Amino acid sequence: MKLAAECQSAGYSGTLIPYKCDLSNEEDILSMFSAIKTLQQGVDVCINNAGLAHSEPLLSGKTESWRNMIDVNVMALSICTREAYKSMKERNVDDGHIININSMGGHRMVPSADEHFYCATKYAVTALTEGLRQELREAKTHIRATSISPGIVETEFAFRHHDSDPQKAAAVYESIKCLKAEDIASAVTYVLSAPPHVQIGDVQMRPVEQVS
Repeated sequence: MKLAAECQSAGYSGTLIPYKCDLSNEEDILSMFSAIKTLQQGVDVCINNAGLAHSEPLLSGKTESWRNMIDVNVMALSICTREAYKSMKERNVDDGHIININSMGGHRMVPSADEHFYCATKYAVTALTEGLRQELREAKTHIRATSISPGIVETEFAFRHHDSDPQKAAAVYESIKCLKAEDIASAVTYVLSAPPHVQIGDVQMRPVEQVS
């Protein structure tokens, strides 16, 4: 609610309506889409932004942490995509858009054991976005599918990733001039504003100073 008030006082158009949802729980997701249908008729644009990483190497990682990454980064994204498409189809929305916030980790493996399983989930997002594009074409709809793949963005991501080592997390953002959340929002706006006949498949964006 605080963020909604901040947006309103900043003079932004539209209304931000927060809704609490545990994306690792399918019932929560379905309840959220039901509430959206009741309150706002349905979904025209779905931006799958939730994602997380745990420092769990392939040779020694905890199963529950791997499963949590799959549940949020892959399963929740797929469930939200399915429900958003269902909402669009019910209302004959033919110009909707599904945008997956992917990662540069969905295009190359970084040489860090802490990131390998996370990268695997983001490779899945790359494949899912292209699979979605193909299915939308088969469905003879003009709904578009896009993946946006950022490098290092200064958010709370690193602090959750390295939750036992806040100094390591802080160092991630201090080493270079990182992307800001606003930079990703600008990419989303650009993708949404493309002419109806233009589908932007993937936007790969890094901080200029990022090496990998």
